[in-house]
Amino acid sequence: MFRSIFFFLAIVLAGSSCSPKLSPFSQRMYDDFGWSEQELKSIQFYLSDDIVLVRDKGVDESRINDGKIRVEDSRRVERIVFKKGTPGVLLFTPKDNRFAVSFDETDGYLIFGPSKKYGGRYTLKAKDWDRRSGRVTYNGASYSTSSSSAYASLMVDIKKARKTEFKNKNVKGRRID
Repeated sequence: MFRSIFFFLAIVLAGSSCSPKLSPFSQRMYDDFGWSEQELKSIQFYLSDDIVLVRDKGVDESRINDGKIRVEDSRRVERIVFKKGTPGVLLFTPKDNRFAVSFDETDGYLIFGPSKKYGGRYTLKAKDWDRRSGRVTYNGASYSTSSSSAYASLMVDIKKARKTEFKNKNVKGRRID
């Protein structure tokens, strides 16, 4: 039994070592590396948390049955779900410190920017936030999203490698002529 537990743990550890180690993308990281927009377009971004967009496309329908008009208030709700870990790419920077990031093959994108409340992490930006929800535009339509989406941030796979270069110079000394 001990042997099977050890074998299971070895497989789990081996599998987890292959997955990328994601770090939050922050204003500090952006400033430190000084990437151009073209360089940012080659970075693979990921979502830190789920984002759910909801749009109520309420439609009143009428039916005629036995000569009587019956109006039914039916609702059509459109939901778009972006799961935690979904990969995305930068399409463009609409203004300083704002990224338009696409997570699918459409022209739709979400806007991210640094949050002072969240340590400079690039979080989802909305037209306005209240205690319960925010309004965002996606694919030209207005959607609401829960306030928990305000904490969804961009993540990147940074392989931290410390590289120190030494340049040695041997000094021979200086004499009076």
